[in-house]
Amino acid sequence: MTTKQQAAAVFFGFLSCFVASVAHAQGIVTLQSVPAEREPITADEPLTEQFSAKQAAIYLDRAALTWQKEKKCVTCHTNMPYLFARPALASIQQDSGEVREFFEQYPKVRWKNKAPSERQGFWTIVVAAALTFNDVQTTGKLSPVAREVLDLMWTVQREDGGWVWPDCDYAPMEIDDHYGVTLAALTVGIAPDGYADTEAARAGLVKLRHYLEHDPPKSLHHRAMIAWCSLRIDGIADDEQRARTLQQLLALQRPDGGWSTSGFLSDWKGLQRDDGEPLDVQTSDAYGTGLVIVISRELGVPADDPRLKRGVEWLLTHQRESGKWFTRSPVNDAGNLISNTGSALAVLALQSCGTLPGWPLGR
Repeated sequence: MTTKQQAAAVFFGFLSCFVASVAHAQGIVTLQSVPAEREPITADEPLTEQFSAKQAAIYLDRAALTWQKEKKCVTCHTNMPYLFARPALASIQQDSGEVREFFEQYPKVRWKNKAPSERQGFWTIVVAAALTFNDVQTTGKLSPVAREVLDLMWTVQREDGGWVWPDCDYAPMEIDDHYGVTLAALTVGIAPDGYADTEAARAGLVKLRHYLEHDPPKSLHHRAMIAWCSLRIDGIADDEQRARTLQQLLALQRPDGGWSTSGFLSDWKGLQRDDGEPLDVQTSDAYGTGLVIVISRELGVPADDPRLKRGVEWLLTHQRESGKWFTRSPVNDAGNLISNTGSALAVLALQSCGTLPGWPLGR
């Protein structure tokens, strides 16, 4: 190492320590400050006495950065939904920006010499969705890096219109290709600056519609995702189909005001828990409650609808002391990681109904 290189290393080391110390002084959660391994997510964590938006922000920061630190990868259940929801809490608790930077490293560093192939198509959807939703929540403009990944997403789309997606038996997000396809459609639909009208997107959406036409939904959760993404991408579902799906979702509200994720999966023929237990359709959780509220608002249900008000009240009274909301893994024991998505959806639901500021989707 040359003298200049040594000096540069010392300088950047000092700068990193300085930035970390400033962040610590301001109470910002950073990659340096989180544990090296993720903490267990259990149902026995006590409820908080009062809803805390700040504690929700701190939990989301810790969960996303710990996953990043331990696993060194992006994932659809933790750091992707983090970028969807975290801007809703920016005025309450500043974040370090390290999760966004990590996602931007994929096209800028990780994929620079070797881009994803069709076999790794899901990576492009996860990165594109996170960056695009985050753009919508922050600048309202499609960033060059998000556009780059969206364009790359079409190059690894299969001929049947789908993408290779993880099947870990982790319903409802990592169990079949259908979720990845609807997530891609949702991302393209909300992308700012007319991205859906670009040549690459139009060609890819033709194939995507073909996939959905020939791979019908197996569950209400599939139909819910179709209803959501079809709002902005035509040729996927019509008004009548969306209204029917919305009615089915709202009808599953539990007596306590929440919704159960497993309730959206109970019509999936052949889907069973690995431990042989029946699907728990009786217990309300954050993923189910947050998803129904967000989709309902997107489909035109007003925030003061009594059903949504009861759902919001459930969220406000079921936060845990750590700041998270709990959701049990519906089918396979996945460490209840769906709680991280559920916590992000809870924040989005509160934002969509005006409890938190800045709902950007405009419906």
